[in-house]
Order: sequence, then structure tokens, then C-alpha cells
Amino acid sequence: MRKRIGNRTLYFPSRPSVNGFYSVVGEKESQGPLKDWFDLSIGEGHFGEDSWEKAESKLIESASLGAIEQAGLKNEQIQCFFGGDLMNQCISTNYALRTLQIPFLGLYGACSTMAESLLMGSVCVDGGFCDHALCATSSHFCSAERQFRFPLEYGGQRPPTAQWTVTGSGACVLSLQGDGPYITYATPGKVVDAGITDLNNMGAAMAPAACDTLLAFFEDTGTSPSNYDMILTGDLGNVGKKLLHGLLRDNGIEAIDNLEDCGCLIFDDEAQDTHAGGSGCGCSASVLNSYIFKKMRNKELKKILFLATGALMSPTSSLQGETIPAIAHLLQIEAERSQPQ
Repeated sequence: MRKRIGNRTLYFPSRPSVNGFYSVVGEKESQGPLKDWFDLSIGEGHFGEDSWEKAESKLIESASLGAIEQAGLKNEQIQCFFGGDLMNQCISTNYALRTLQIPFLGLYGACSTMAESLLMGSVCVDGGFCDHALCATSSHFCSAERQFRFPLEYGGQRPPTAQWTVTGSGACVLSLQGDGPYITYATPGKVVDAGITDLNNMGAAMAPAACDTLLAFFEDTGTSPSNYDMILTGDLGNVGKKLLHGLLRDNGIEAIDNLEDCGCLIFDDEAQDTHAGGSGCGCSASVLNSYIFKKMRNKELKKILFLATGALMSPTSSLQGETIPAIAHLLQIEAERSQPQ
């Protein structure tokens, strides 16, 4: 069976099932609008560790163990782990895997990594290479600030377009059999460079990539925004979300009432002073593996598109004056197991 629809979209006839999922967040996130949906809050950002980076590693380890337990499985039953983070060489995930002892394929898609891990996990489960795959990612406000911007002690002023890196992690187990939600389609993104150089305006850098992938999916599948209960981006924030609306209008798609963004959902921007909203690998990961999947389990959401975006710069490229390329990966997720086409 050919498992490709159109030019870019992958089709999963076996419907890989999300069997267990778990979210862990920091103190600020646990005080936001989604506070009642998260599984665990770590309180202060050190999580009992002596560095921000070790705390982030513990975030992804805790989320992974929670997802495995919720799926009713043991570590040794997970045949592959797909995941990554924002740190150089993905150290947060790498170090967590020392403890988890699961076969590991590390990924880097910046803030799009949760979608990338689900895409790769679905390929392996649908292809019969895994009975159970674990997909996870994380970010930490303090470790990200230290690597990409300034030490916290610097006290730099953040402009209105800046987003707040989420301290959090989300993980889920994909299995060949289960009660869902189910992954049915996926569209890998292309690297799109809009020429943005401002590190404090990630939304502007990522919106064109989101538009490119979404338009490709609609063309490949013959669907439109009205076919979905929600189109969930992550993490364009307030600025990027508005830009995406404009780009879609330019391409003949009028205002989408069901467009939401993880970076907009996770914080109350005014009350919590997060400016343009949330960002970071842990933003879409924690929102998807709590609020969204729980609503899908309850059948409050029946069919969604999850479109995670990532800015692919590094501290080195930024210091060299490079622009910020971006990418967006998309998955169609359904609450009920529809019949294969």
C-alpha cells in the first residue's frame, strides 16, 4: 500500500494510538489558564537539582515515566524513544536517556520537535517497526535564556514581540493498538526563511513556515479549515498567530475561527507579563499532552490539526548575522478510529 497522499503528506492506515500521555510544568505555567490540566508542577525551577540544565533533564524524564505508566507499560516494552530539546547537542534529553535506558533516536526541530517526534514515532509504529514508541520533548526558561540570550542576572528589557520560554515537558506513548487519540496523517515541513534576524520576534520568523505546511496539507488531502474542530499551532504566540492569519488570507483562506496557538493558550499574557506568549519545545509538548489529549479523550475535540513550528537558529549563527530559518510539521489527530481510506 502506498502511504503518501499528494506531494508531501504521509498516511497511516494502522492509526497509531496515543495510549499514554503526561505533562510536567514549572511554577509560572502552573499559574496560567491551563493550570488544572497539567499532571505535575515542579514549583521552583531547579526541580531539586543544582543546575537549570539538570532540572530540564529531570523534566523530560518525569514526563516520559508518567506517560509510560499511564499506558500501562514498563520501560523495557518501549522499543524506541523519539525526542529532543533546545540545548546544544540536546543534552537534556540525552542525559535523561541515561536513566530511562530506552533505544533512542534524538531529534532537533527546535520548538517543532514534539510534532517531529510524533511524526517519526507514527512512521515506525505504522510501519510495524515498533509496537510502542515514546515521543517527548522539553524546555526550561532559565536554560534557554542562558544559551540563546543573556544570563538572567543581566536583567535585559524584553520587547513586546518577545515570547516567554515555557518550563515544561510533554510525553506520549504511541502504540499499534489502543483507545486513542489516533494519528492519521502527517506533513513534514520545509525550511522556510523569511529573512527575519530579530531573536525577539520568533513569531514573525515561524509564521511563513506554518503557512507553507498548512497549505501543502490542504492541497494534498483536499481538506479545509472547516473540516477540523481546531487547528493548533505551536508556538507562534500572539504576533505569529496574527501574521499566519494574514498569510492564509493572501493565499485565499479567509479568517480561521478555529485557529489556536499553544503559546497563546498557556499564559495569561497581561496578568503574567509574558508579552507575546509562550515558546520553547516544552510549550506545545505540555499543552498537547494535557489540555488537548484530555479533551480528545473526552470527545470534546474530535479531529484536530497539530502544527508545531520551530526557529532553527543557533547562538553561533545569530552572532554571525544569519537570518532565522524556520520549519513546521503537521499531524492530523482524531479522537475516534476512522476507517482507512
